[in-house]
Amino acid sequence: MTCDFSVFRRELPTVAALSPETWQSHYERIGPMLTDGSLSKAEGFREILRACGREPDPDLIREMVRADRALLLANARLYDDVLPFLARLRARGVKVAVVSNCTENTRPLLTSLGVAALADALVLSCEVGAAKPTAEIFKHALDRLAVTADTALFVDDQPGFCAGGAAVGLTAVQIVRSEPTGAARAAGAAVVRSLPEVEALFWDGGKR
Repeated sequence: MTCDFSVFRRELPTVAALSPETWQSHYERIGPMLTDGSLSKAEGFREILRACGREPDPDLIREMVRADRALLLANARLYDDVLPFLARLRARGVKVAVVSNCTENTRPLLTSLGVAALADALVLSCEVGAAKPTAEIFKHALDRLAVTADTALFVDDQPGFCAGGAAVGLTAVQIVRSEPTGAARAAGAAVVRSLPEVEALFWDGGKR
């Protein structure tokens, strides 16, 4: 999935009547708490306004929450190979968990994009209280699927997240869809360019 988050950094400060720089500095501060579910978006936005010396107006908070969700739904896009890949795995009886570091709007987004219907579990950091690369979120996904780490394969574009998966015994695969200068690679992980390449590794590696 890809999303242009620069739109958020431009539009949400406008709604809040804050400068983009002020908004971003405060959002980065509370970001981890939004990701692990310690704060809801409404609570986070109230905290940002209070940190800027403003008493949060309930109507403004509701508008900010609405705008945040609308921006995600409008700007997030799946890569073309995602749904076909998930459909082929489902047809072969492969259990699938989507493991994501995210905030509260991700579940409705994955539902609207058709991902939720093709996954056996959505393991979202904001709902389980743990985020990649910690072991807790990977163990939660394994428990949801009722499988062991040695029979599972984990695909991610972040080398640190691949390392976290490998640390709990998962076979980690790093997907690198482009070749930016100095792109970091996960030590010991296979590297692929697309999800169809993952399928070959999946079956060749004996995962079921």
